[in-house]
Amino acid sequence: MSESYTAEQLARSKLAGAGTVVVKIGSALLTGPERGLATDLIAALGEEISRLLDGGRRVLLVSSGAVAEGVSRLGLKSRPERVHELQAAAAVGQMGLVQVYERAFARHGRHAAVVLLTHEDMADRQRYLNARATLTTLLDFGAIPIINENDSVATDEIRFGDNDTLAALVTNLLQADLLVVLTDANGLHEQDPRETSDARLVSFADAADTRLDAMVAGSGSLGRGGMITKLKAARLAAQSGAHTVIANGADPAVLGRVLAGDMVGTLLAASVSPLDARKRWIAGQQKARGVLLLDAGAVEALVSRGVSLLPVGVTEVRGNFSRGELVHCRAADGRIVAQGLVNYSSTETEKMLGVESREIGSRLGYSLEPELIHRDNLVVLA
Repeated sequence: MSESYTAEQLARSKLAGAGTVVVKIGSALLTGPERGLATDLIAALGEEISRLLDGGRRVLLVSSGAVAEGVSRLGLKSRPERVHELQAAAAVGQMGLVQVYERAFARHGRHAAVVLLTHEDMADRQRYLNARATLTTLLDFGAIPIINENDSVATDEIRFGDNDTLAALVTNLLQADLLVVLTDANGLHEQDPRETSDARLVSFADAADTRLDAMVAGSGSLGRGGMITKLKAARLAAQSGAHTVIANGADPAVLGRVLAGDMVGTLLAASVSPLDARKRWIAGQQKARGVLLLDAGAVEALVSRGVSLLPVGVTEVRGNFSRGELVHCRAADGRIVAQGLVNYSSTETEKMLGVESREIGSRLGYSLEPELIHRDNLVVLA
């Protein structure tokens, strides 16, 4: 069903170079209907992630389990169906989830940081950028972001629906290299292993392979996701160039094995690199919210050297745009030489025309980024 063994080995060997890794762990691993949180497993996960951090990697953890833990703490016989009851269970369960993760990482001198997100945080560009900046700063501080959907306030209209999707969106948000989905199965099988004992494991495939659709299994009882959502998440992550590995999280050494290139779980490969995918998205945007007019030196630098756009090379601002929106970069003769996602609003940009990056703080009273448009968010069209 997959590519050749050599192709898989090559793809897995490249996982060793993954610098930023998003790890998603689901309710089936973390909780049970009576036992509450699996504290031993979380402790082992904390040790494994701390080891990865010591090796120079950046790791974010997307964790399910708040609702299921709340169900256990409240003594409910089953997962509620009414939204407000689910929200209440999530609020109670989140406390237990936070405490267990904090203890697990504190043993290794690490801090956990809780980040709760809703779909609106990803759909709104400003909040999207703020979420990215917060997560990046936490990683810079050496903390481990523990990300979960904000179930206590999310409604049916704004909820992600499953943390597999949330993990994929976080992967795209940070342009992570790898998404690891830890579950209670060994990976994606050609048949449902709960019904077919000798179901064959799909070790390697392209995430876009349509033959995978017929193979995915159903959902579990405590969580909202099954193999269907995991496959969808892998395809979403692949859009930004990230590979996905679905593996059994009961193995305490599974993350290290995945990143060592071992033949573990299912590797769903992306066909483009993160930077290529991001730039393809930017290049494909047809509507710009504004225009930056550049001097000859800035045009030459962008076209010939592929550098970031600095405010010193901008002579005029046209249009009304916010931070993170798409703008065109034009030469004096009107040619569009590049387009990209701007780090400052039109009002802010007006105040720093022609200035060196080190002067941004004195002009605005603060400095978000030294570049007006970072080269990773810029596509040269000329």
